[in-house]
Amino acid sequence: MENKKATKPKTDNQNQIKMKQTTNSILMIRPISFRMNEQTAVNNYYQKVLDGLTPDTVNAKAQEEFDAFVKKLRAVGVDVTVVEDTLTPDTPDSIFPNNWISFHENGDVILYPMFAENRRAERREDILDILEEKGFVINEIMDYSQAEQDGIYLEGTGSLLLDRENGKAYCALSPRADEELFIEFCEDYDMQPVIFEAYQTVGGERKLIYHTNVMMCIGDTFAVVCADAIDDKSERKMVLDSLRGDDKEVILITEDQVNNFAGNMLEVKGADDRRYLVMSSSAYHALTKKQIAQLEEHITILHSSLDTIEACGGGSARCMMAEIFLPKE
Repeated sequence: MENKKATKPKTDNQNQIKMKQTTNSILMIRPISFRMNEQTAVNNYYQKVLDGLTPDTVNAKAQEEFDAFVKKLRAVGVDVTVVEDTLTPDTPDSIFPNNWISFHENGDVILYPMFAENRRAERREDILDILEEKGFVINEIMDYSQAEQDGIYLEGTGSLLLDRENGKAYCALSPRADEELFIEFCEDYDMQPVIFEAYQTVGGERKLIYHTNVMMCIGDTFAVVCADAIDDKSERKMVLDSLRGDDKEVILITEDQVNNFAGNMLEVKGADDRRYLVMSSSAYHALTKKQIAQLEEHITILHSSLDTIEACGGGSARCMMAEIFLPKE
């Protein structure tokens, strides 16, 4: 992707992202060749092979889930920009745009370095043209993707959990989230880094969780986190103290609930600025009545069935939505 406005990050803290936490506008990519991506499966342990289903059947089921999801979001007043994927290049994970791009209130678009080579082809300049045609203002493109050449990765708001209002960025380090590049991002955007490692049990071994947003979600007044995934007690305390210190109610989830994507949620705004916590149906049904009641003290829950997308893609509702905070003309 050639960037028509690509620049080096500024050095005078003019890029600060610290603003509103929730947006009404999101970008979603409708899949055309969705399937299990063998290049991401090496460290995404949530992916599964669905036996007996042809690739065409898998993609058709993913499209059905995608369309039903978009319909539910639009029904409550969320402004969803849907862009169709293309057959070439081959991008089986294009349904998860939040990993390669993010959009910010100062008019910045940020591009991120991707672990899987076939995911790098997801970067499309025409998507920026589509957003500009809708009246969104893009001032600068900040491109970190060249770090791929050095084997360094930071996969967007999969790796980064941004608490915009409090000027913090949370990151669970993994092969897809490099510590030095994360710190560079925080310096460029005047964010306070909160760094830790999060694990899941795979075949009896503790292995790093590939994306922070699988085990953690930050809303306006609450946070959902799997504290048990943070094996280091001092790191666990640091994360929980940071969230509670910003007056967020912390709702703890278990590793089994994480396996059902109960950490992969996103707060969005619908009509009349009503806030919704968006998740998959598998995530919703994995929650206890007490957890649901805790969440509903803060927000309205919206869930949709994403079984095929979760199984083959190893990602869920939050991964499918790239928040658009860009100013409008």
